[in-house]
Amino acid sequence: MPPVPCPSPAALRPLLRAVLALGVGALHAADWPTYRADYSRSGVSPDPLPARVAEAWTWQSPHAPRPAWQGEAKWDGWNKVYDMKPRQIFDRAFHVVVAANRVYFGSSADDQVHCLDAATGRESWSFHTEGPVRLAPTVDGGRVYFGSDDGCVYCLKADTGGLVWKVRATPKDRRIPGNGRLVSVWPVRTSLVVQDGRVFTTAGMFPSEGVHLVAFDAATGAERWRQIQTDLPAQGYLLASRSRLYVPAGRDNPAVCDLQNGKRLRVVEGSGGTYALLSDDLLVFGPGKTGQLGAVEDGHSDQLATFQGNHMIVTATRSYLHSDTELTALDRGRYLSLARERRRLSVEQSALAKQLKALEKKAGTETERDAARKQLAVIGKGIDEATRGMDTCQVWRAESSWAHCLILAGETLVAGGKDEIAALRAADGSVAWKQKVRGRAYGLAAANGAVFASTDDGAIHCFRAAGPQASLAPDTTRPGGSR
Repeated sequence: MPPVPCPSPAALRPLLRAVLALGVGALHAADWPTYRADYSRSGVSPDPLPARVAEAWTWQSPHAPRPAWQGEAKWDGWNKVYDMKPRQIFDRAFHVVVAANRVYFGSSADDQVHCLDAATGRESWSFHTEGPVRLAPTVDGGRVYFGSDDGCVYCLKADTGGLVWKVRATPKDRRIPGNGRLVSVWPVRTSLVVQDGRVFTTAGMFPSEGVHLVAFDAATGAERWRQIQTDLPAQGYLLASRSRLYVPAGRDNPAVCDLQNGKRLRVVEGSGGTYALLSDDLLVFGPGKTGQLGAVEDGHSDQLATFQGNHMIVTATRSYLHSDTELTALDRGRYLSLARERRRLSVEQSALAKQLKALEKKAGTETERDAARKQLAVIGKGIDEATRGMDTCQVWRAESSWAHCLILAGETLVAGGKDEIAALRAADGSVAWKQKVRGRAYGLAAANGAVFASTDDGAIHCFRAAGPQASLAPDTTRPGGSR
């Protein structure tokens, strides 16, 4: 009997990824190769975290991040909305990605992409562009992909930082003043998605100048297709499923596009914002003007449900809702079932109300009108019951002062706050540990049993399992280095 050939590592890679997605802990620890771990921006890692951690190292930038947008107006007088939420907060920290024991991030302070050794925090290499790099890179197949405010898309070797290819995302190179810099009229203000041998990104934030949605060949940088929109900007982290590309639009609502050709399918309803999460066929985004997340199902434009909060983590059975003051766990399956039932009844209610209005204009339809009114009352009662049921889907609620970011690693939620991050047990919301950081922790990542926190002070902290040296005083941090 001839020997059975052993499958190649490349052939096994899709299976390995699928198993890791199921959270099988016996396999090798998972990386965090793109912003919030994957193109759903789930913020979830299957790797468990240690019961106790200590700071392993800190990398400190000489200059803090320089966000493109400083925040919302204090209030919207026309709509009488006060204490408005900032909706464009994608670049308040140097968000990191982690792959093959290396940490990568872009900088809006020095226009570079940096690579650090994940074990020590020492810089391995850096790469200069001609504008701020506002969003985290993506690592795929031993390469690092990212865009810059200079209007270009870059592909580097992950181990050395050597340039593989560079392409201008639009046919023209025009510069304007922006944030104290000369930047492209068509800056790359969204992340890159690398999937099926293609790189997807956008360039442009002024609809009057054209906002380009482009696909490039991942190996060569050759253009595959291009679409231009003239009504919405593009800012924030792109999301992708196997067939759809979701394009955040800053303060506006996201656009849903076909991944094969970039053609727009729809713009969803909501309150705008650059935070977004894709869970199966459900798009959650916000936070709107008041800290409200909207959920829209695939194939729909209208919202299935809304949630008062800033961020959400979704698992097979639970949804964790994160607000300024609390963290709440919901029974995900029951909540969605009730929300879908409420939407079905609302559609039926709307159609019946139109029918009743038409009957009221016709003589001799008293019987039909009475029947419609009775049915409307039954439907209204059903809507009320579904709404009350949704209000009872809470599994637990915990107070939280860590409002800036939320991820899940194994069975531990990690939340970022001012000068501190905290780990909370996903089972009940109780605090497992807390650690100090420098500034507001707007960025979190988890990989290989470590937590990485990025702050608006320009610091990147790495926390690992507490060992025998955990009680020793740390070394003095030097600018641009590690301790």
